[in-house]
Amino acid sequence: MKFRFLSKTGVLVLLAFLSGCGENWVDTKPNGEPTTAFFWKSEDDVAKAVAAMYVPMRYESTWGRNLFWMQAASDDLVIGRTRSESENIKNFNVTGREGGMTGGWNDVYWMLNKANQVIEGLKTATNVSEEVKNRALGEAYFVRGFAHFWIAYLWGHENLGVPFDGPENGEYGKRIAPQLPSVKDNYARIVADLEKAAELLPFFETYGDADRGRAHKAAAWAYLVKAYAYWAQYDASKWALIPPLADKIRVEGKRGLMTGKSSARENYQSVFRIENNWGPEYIWSVTSGLQGGSEFVGVVLENKGWGIFNGWGYFQPTEELYQEYEANDPRREVTILKFGDKFTYFGKERSYYSTNSLTGFQINKYMEPYSYGSNEDASTNLMINQNGDYPTTKLNLPLMRYAEVLLFKAEALIMQGKNGEAAAPLNELRARVGLAPKAAPTLADLKHERRVELACEWTDRLQDLKRWKDYAAINAPLHGRIHASKTDPKSPYTVQEVWKARSFDPGKHLAWPISPDEIARSNGEYRQTPGW
Repeated sequence: MKFRFLSKTGVLVLLAFLSGCGENWVDTKPNGEPTTAFFWKSEDDVAKAVAAMYVPMRYESTWGRNLFWMQAASDDLVIGRTRSESENIKNFNVTGREGGMTGGWNDVYWMLNKANQVIEGLKTATNVSEEVKNRALGEAYFVRGFAHFWIAYLWGHENLGVPFDGPENGEYGKRIAPQLPSVKDNYARIVADLEKAAELLPFFETYGDADRGRAHKAAAWAYLVKAYAYWAQYDASKWALIPPLADKIRVEGKRGLMTGKSSARENYQSVFRIENNWGPEYIWSVTSGLQGGSEFVGVVLENKGWGIFNGWGYFQPTEELYQEYEANDPRREVTILKFGDKFTYFGKERSYYSTNSLTGFQINKYMEPYSYGSNEDASTNLMINQNGDYPTTKLNLPLMRYAEVLLFKAEALIMQGKNGEAAAPLNELRARVGLAPKAAPTLADLKHERRVELACEWTDRLQDLKRWKDYAAINAPLHGRIHASKTDPKSPYTVQEVWKARSFDPGKHLAWPISPDEIARSNGEYRQTPGW
C-alpha cells in the first residue's frame, strides 16, 4: 500500500473520529471500547491515524505563530504591534493563562496524544504489513519525541519536569499523566523515543513527492542532537554524543549546506526559496501549502502590506541583531530589510520603508513568496493564500536545517575543549557566505555564528541565552532606527531605545509557568514551575 497524507477534508473527518482526549490533554481516556473498537483494522486506518498526528503543525497556536511569542522574548526581536498579552510574554510578566502559551501547550500535547494513540493502536492492528507497521511506529515515536521536546524545553525545569505518559506503561489511560521529577527525565524519554524513531524510519530520499513532510531518519537524528545539546546544560557528558550523530546526518542522511550558487548571498538566500523546500539543507519544517502551511510568513510581513496584502506586522528585528553581523556578511541583508533595501513585491521592485515598524526593520528571510505576480496585484500571485487572515504560502517554514546541526557539532567540540576540531563545522558555514575562517573558534565565536546564521528562525535565541547564562543580553534595552519620515526609504534616522530594559530573573524565568487552570484540573497532581 502507498502510505500517504490525507486531503484536508479527510483529516477533518478523521479528527472528528479520533478525538479521544479532547483539547485538554490531561483527559487520558484510552483508545478502548466503543470509540475505536472498529478502528485499526486495515492499512488505510493506520494511514489516517498517522496523518492526524501532523495536523497541529500548521495551527496558529503552534508553529503558525503562538509558540514564537516566547522565542521573541530574546534580544533579537520586538513585538511590532500593540498586543498586551504578547508584550507581557516578552517582559516575563505572565501568569501562565495567556492564550499565546496555553494554546501551544494544549495543541502540542494533543499532537503527542495522537502519537500515543498510534503506538497503542498498532499493538493490535490487523491486516497491516510489518513494513507499514514499522514505518507508522517510527513516525509516531518521532512525533511524540518532537512534541515532547517542545513542551519540555519551554516549560520544564531542572527541579520539576512536565507531564508525560505513554502506552508502554501499564497505567496509561488509567491515570492523569504524571509530572516527571526533572526536565532531565523528560529529555531521557525524548531521547529514547527519537532513538526508536531513527531505528524504524526510512531516509528522506526514499520518499516520493506525496510523502515528503513525513518524519524520516535524519530528522530523528537531528532532534537527538538538539535534545542532547539542551540536556547538556545539566549534564556535560551529553556533548560527546553530538559529533558522531552530526556526522551520520551528513554521511548516511545525505544532508548538506546549499552551495554552488552564483554568489555568497545567493548560496544563503536559496535556502529560503520555494524551489528548495526539499533541498539538501532540509531536515524538518512545517510543510507548505496554500490551505495548510504555516501562516508565519504573513505574520512577519509589514502590517497591512503597504495596502496590497494583509501582513500582520509582528516580530521585528532589533538594531542589536543588525549590528551583530560582520559588515560583509551577506546573511544580514537576506535576513533583515532596512529602509532603502530593494526587494520584489508582487512582481514589482520596491525600496523598503515602513510606517508601522517600531525598529525600522522587517524580517526578510521569508519574503520570496510575495515576489511573484505582476504589477503589485496580490490576486495574480499563485504562491500565496489569497486569504490574508490565513496568510499561508508555498514556502516551507524551516524548524531544523543542516546548518543548525553543524553549529551544534561545533558547540559540542568547543565545550569539550576541542576548539581546533570545531573549526571545520563552523568554517563550513562561514565559507558558504564568503567569510574568513576561524582557526580555533571560541565559545564567543560559536555564539556569534549561531545568532547570525539562524536569526529570525524557529531555533529559539532566548533558549540559547538561557542555557549559556547570558542573562545580561536578555535584560538589555533594545533599539531601533527611528526615521525622520516613515514613508521615505532614504529618510535619515537616529538609533533610539524602543524596548525598555527587562528584569529576567534566573531564579524564576528559566522556564515558563504552567497555566494554573491546568494545575487545578489535575486535582493537585501537578505543581507549578519553580519560581512562579
